[in-house]
Amino acid sequence: MPRLLLLSNSRNPGAGYLEHARAPIREFLGAAVAEVVFIPFAAVGRSDEAYTAQVAEGLAPLGITVRSVTGTDDSLAAVESAAAIVVGGGNTFQLLTRMYQTALLAAVRRRVVGGVPYIGWSAGANLACPTICTTNDMPIIEPPSFAALDLVPFQINPHYTDQVLANHGGETRDDRINEFTAVNPAVEVYGLREGSWLVVEGATVTLGGPHSMRVFGRGRVAREVGPGVVRG
Repeated sequence: MPRLLLLSNSRNPGAGYLEHARAPIREFLGAAVAEVVFIPFAAVGRSDEAYTAQVAEGLAPLGITVRSVTGTDDSLAAVESAAAIVVGGGNTFQLLTRMYQTALLAAVRRRVVGGVPYIGWSAGANLACPTICTTNDMPIIEPPSFAALDLVPFQINPHYTDQVLANHGGETRDDRINEFTAVNPAVEVYGLREGSWLVVEGATVTLGGPHSMRVFGRGRVAREVGPGVVRG
């Protein structure tokens, strides 16, 4: 049974890195998991080592050790032996491209479907979806496919906001998501606001955090769903 913790973001204003996420991470992993395997592939403009160190510092208060797939001679073996898999944010196109290049996409999916806990934020949350087509990121590199881990039956739009900038004539976030649902009518999109997260336990999806979530689907007005069970 897949178990996932999918967070919109890694840092809330005025708080430290992953500070707001520590409580849900600890609750999700439980006391038994003391080490996680981290995939830093979404990083652009900084090294995998620097990104891993940042995540390690963020999770240190929980007593969790962070081991990167890039810090070993065999990244596949690291995934195969992981007690939990963590995928950080950054650029989603870069992340998915490197997942294909390293042949880790199928390996991660197989392990998570088999019950290994998965934690992802921002791009890492996008990666858990059927595709990365609802990311906010610029396509700075072309992956072999937009197909992602397909661990959940819906799409996520991280960092979702319904705010409209004054004197800005471009499309809103809602406009962009409605374009997706117009050509993908069978797929719902969850607009996940900053500071919010989803816990997936098999078919049950629960929204956590202080905010509601906006759910988009073709042929109906987007609706707000409050914290609690939203699916299953």
